[in-house]
Amino acid sequence: MSNESTSNSRRKFIQKVAGSVLASSIPGIIKATGKPDNFEGLLRNYYNPNDNIQIAVIGAGGMGTADGNTAMSVPGAKIIAACDLYDGRLEAAKKNYGKDIFTTKDYREILQRKDIDAVIVATPDHWHKDISVAAMNSGKAVYCEKPMVHEVSEGNAVVEAQNRNKVVMQVGSQGMSSLGNEKAKELLAAGAIGKLNYAEGFWARNSPFGAWQYDIPADASDKTVDWKMFLNKFPDRPFDAKRFFRWRCYRDYGTGVSGDLFVHLFSSLHFITNSKGPQKIMAMGGLRYWKDGREVPDILMGMFDYAETEQHPAFNLSLRVNFVDGTADSTYLRLVGNEGSMNVEWDKVTLTKNQSYAAVDDPLLKTKMNKEIETVYDRKKMVPPSSTIYKAEEGYKGAHYDHFYNFFNCIRNKKVSSEDALFGYRAAAPALLCNDSYFTDKAVKWDPINLKLVN
Repeated sequence: MSNESTSNSRRKFIQKVAGSVLASSIPGIIKATGKPDNFEGLLRNYYNPNDNIQIAVIGAGGMGTADGNTAMSVPGAKIIAACDLYDGRLEAAKKNYGKDIFTTKDYREILQRKDIDAVIVATPDHWHKDISVAAMNSGKAVYCEKPMVHEVSEGNAVVEAQNRNKVVMQVGSQGMSSLGNEKAKELLAAGAIGKLNYAEGFWARNSPFGAWQYDIPADASDKTVDWKMFLNKFPDRPFDAKRFFRWRCYRDYGTGVSGDLFVHLFSSLHFITNSKGPQKIMAMGGLRYWKDGREVPDILMGMFDYAETEQHPAFNLSLRVNFVDGTADSTYLRLVGNEGSMNVEWDKVTLTKNQSYAAVDDPLLKTKMNKEIETVYDRKKMVPPSSTIYKAEEGYKGAHYDHFYNFFNCIRNKKVSSEDALFGYRAAAPALLCNDSYFTDKAVKWDPINLKLVN
């Protein structure tokens, strides 16, 4: 058999095996559909070194390294280059991914390379749009960390670049691809909680690292950091290690707790409900504890009004972040309907149903056929459990793995990502507008269909 015939046969075999596997019907267990237990093993046997999707990490800090490590764990992916503005991270990338990888402080050198298929954009938020657009213009697939853009006005440029270049673009809100989100979407569509009317989400943290007080290397200086490149279009100023390594704390470079954390909740909610976003946004909060020079609040509450659409009824959303929470780290997304509620986590969904009892109205139950009065026995009924917990199978690799698996699958099969630029824009916009509402102290109106502010 020729090499070409062998390759085609193996490809058909993989597709046949993957397509024939069905989710388990065991109650209470969430299973990934369409992939056998040994799917990764099959992939490793199928892909040879020349089949790898070759990746460059642009922004090799904490999130970029985590993304790179997850990407490398998916069969058929290989990191061959890294870009960062700090020398120490480039040295760490060589230790992590191999001393032969290409490293640079200038992302444009990455985009010029023909041997790179995709880039992971894990830079500070104020670089997301520029690098994503440039990467797509160079024909690269893009995995961009959330939020997709730093300012609402930047979103259309990213959407236009993806549409024009017809490349794969995926935003890194990892929960989007989780088993928990998929199960919640299925349950909502099946009417498990009745008619949706309210949703709420919460992130709690209480640690310096959780509040973005990241470590600053001892050798940090304008000699080890390309400070001018970091600033991008924002005002020039002397080198400031805090601004570089703790950039989330500053409005020029980050997007506050809303852009960092609310956007995850928007992504999951919009996926589960098929929503395009809210029409009205209001926020309040304050800087209560982490008074370290940061310019953004450490406690923020947002309220969002979703109008009725063909996809969902009208409902309200409440989101909170607290970086001074004494109850320790936690997060949840809860959807409430008139017949129950769902707490959605990336590997678990807890469905709670209302208990209801039918009124006894039938007169035949109250009298005998001879019209003699019969005492009605208030007999209790067999009722279903008030709560059902759906859990991922043991060994589930998690939402981060799923999200990269889906990204690579879209590249190989020329599919549109479920969190493409348009979806990413609609998830980022209300998070960014929540910041605008906080800083201007007034409500903001937004058109999520036409993607524009409403006066």
